[in-house]
Amino acid sequence: MKHPEGGTAAVNVDVDDASAQSSPTPVAPPRSAPLHDLVEPGQPRPSAAPAAPAAAPPVAPRVTASAAKKSSTTSSSSVFDDSTPLARELSDINRRRQALAREELRLPSAPRVFTVANQKGGVGKTTTTVNLAAALARNGARVLVIDLDPQGNASTALGVEHRSDTASVYDVIINDSPIAEIMQKSPEFEALYCLPATIHLAGAEIELVSLVAREQRLRTALDKFLDESDEMFHYVFIDCPPSLGLLTINAFVAAREVLIPIQCEYYALEGLSQLLNNIKLIERHLNPVLAVSTILLTMYDSRTNLANQVADDVRTHFPKEVLKTLIPRSVRISEAPSYGQSVISYDPSSPGSLSYLEAAAEIARRGAPA
Repeated sequence: MKHPEGGTAAVNVDVDDASAQSSPTPVAPPRSAPLHDLVEPGQPRPSAAPAAPAAAPPVAPRVTASAAKKSSTTSSSSVFDDSTPLARELSDINRRRQALAREELRLPSAPRVFTVANQKGGVGKTTTTVNLAAALARNGARVLVIDLDPQGNASTALGVEHRSDTASVYDVIINDSPIAEIMQKSPEFEALYCLPATIHLAGAEIELVSLVAREQRLRTALDKFLDESDEMFHYVFIDCPPSLGLLTINAFVAAREVLIPIQCEYYALEGLSQLLNNIKLIERHLNPVLAVSTILLTMYDSRTNLANQVADDVRTHFPKEVLKTLIPRSVRISEAPSYGQSVISYDPSSPGSLSYLEAAAEIARRGAPA
């Protein structure tokens, strides 16, 4: 650096000032000297310190079976909260299943003969007949199903043969064949039997017109069969066609009780008064012991206001006859006949199966009308 007067002047820079102006350079800390270097000559060197023992691995706490079960229950309850619709439905199904398992079915002391009738089609007559019969047979009752519908759907659902060349209820009504020789055992349950129907039954309406005691044909054959049977049949269900012809009249005369399935829709209520009037006529002239003992609400959908309104109306007019059990709309109930089974054996844990089991238990609990 030049002096203002032209000379050269020496510049003295202080070390501290230089270090303050320049960025400090990181210096590695001094490495500690080995232990043997710190020992004075002639002195014994100390031995290396022993290594610390390795830490033992942590031991998992022992979980007992009761604690695991309690934890699982707590976890499940936290996942399936009672406030969710799915949890409420699962809880209700489990409760109903346990109640059915605890209940012991009471068998009647005399045969109970039901006619399942409604002149409106598609209300669940055949479905109700088959599943109630299967539910009662599952609980130890001996049950006979008489398929009086020419379509033979009850025979299909119970898995029995009913081709055109098969002996059927037509031979019982027209040709006076014994029921014991015509009926078949259903593969569903050991104590479930079926008197099948074939297409020949479609012409029985015309042939019955010219026969003597045409309204009493089925009753005569059924009474004889029940009297001569080695083992008592506890229940007989007669599945009727959707009409009020001679076949249905034969069913009304042969029965002691009438079971009416009612679909939870408006059209199902329109024909109910006509059906009740016909039952009164048969009771007055042909079968004095006939009575409407059971009304079952079918195809119930709780999500619709119409279904709830129809159910309330029917319960208001028939408070004693209507069962508390409601049969819901169920895919399983519709699928079962395609496999030749009732829903009781096709899917025993489904809501539809539980509903029919509850309805059967309710019928058994009520007993025959006085």
